[in-house]
Amino acid sequence: MSDQAVRCYRHPDRETGIRCTRCERPICPECMVSASVGFQCPECVSSGSGTGHAPRANAPRTVAGGAHVDDPRLVTKVLLGINVAVWIAVMVTDGILLDSLELFGRAALTEGGPLEGVAEGQWYRLLTATFLHQTPMHIAFNMLSLWWLGPPLEMALGRARFLALYLLSGLGGSALTYLVAPENQPSLGASGAIFGLLGATAVLLRRLNYDMRPVIILLVLNLIFTFTWSNIAWEAHVGGLVVGTLVAYGMVHAPREKRVLVQRLTCAAALLAIIVVVGVRTLQLTP
Repeated sequence: MSDQAVRCYRHPDRETGIRCTRCERPICPECMVSASVGFQCPECVSSGSGTGHAPRANAPRTVAGGAHVDDPRLVTKVLLGINVAVWIAVMVTDGILLDSLELFGRAALTEGGPLEGVAEGQWYRLLTATFLHQTPMHIAFNMLSLWWLGPPLEMALGRARFLALYLLSGLGGSALTYLVAPENQPSLGASGAIFGLLGATAVLLRRLNYDMRPVIILLVLNLIFTFTWSNIAWEAHVGGLVVGTLVAYGMVHAPREKRVLVQRLTCAAALLAIIVVVGVRTLQLTP
């Protein structure tokens, strides 16, 4: 098989196993336009309109229905920038900001200390905790993972769907941690969101019929580290992985005719499940 046959005709540096159903040219996720059967390349979609430019209703879309953009890494860059900025702020404030944004407040982290955090109505901590890091190794590992996993997913899903996936995965990790972890167990970091992206990558590769062995091996290794290394909140990893996998499945397998509706319902169901979990745990902790 020639090199051209397995690489996107618009992006020669990207290997692919998908071809346009009309011209049979190989296309990567960024170039895929969902059709009634399979995928088409942007040129075939444009030429099919008879005007040389696809009308707005038939504009090229990603595998999940997102719009093609000039910079498919924008949301990934913004999320990375926010994480780094918050880490710097935590270092500068000497723990004051950390205490205000972590899943459990400093008083609750002391055995027998008073409740402080989500149980006291500070639900924002479920999200802010996912942007907190303390050690350079912690943030470096998470940000490298985000930079590696984020762009391909953002390219395939589109910006809005990718952002929803990231945030829901992070919230899912926080919710499971809040539900089952001891009140005095610190929990912070983007690991839940990263595991959600890892699960989503597996779903996307399966959807595109790509070789899944590399991502499966990576997932297994990360799960081994999760349950064997000390000072790792496995609850955040597992919660993020489950939510990210399910949300991604709903996004890439939604039927074309009702794609937006199914995707919105998938995200809404994930958010509702998170709210229920947090509500149940809050009732357990408060009189």
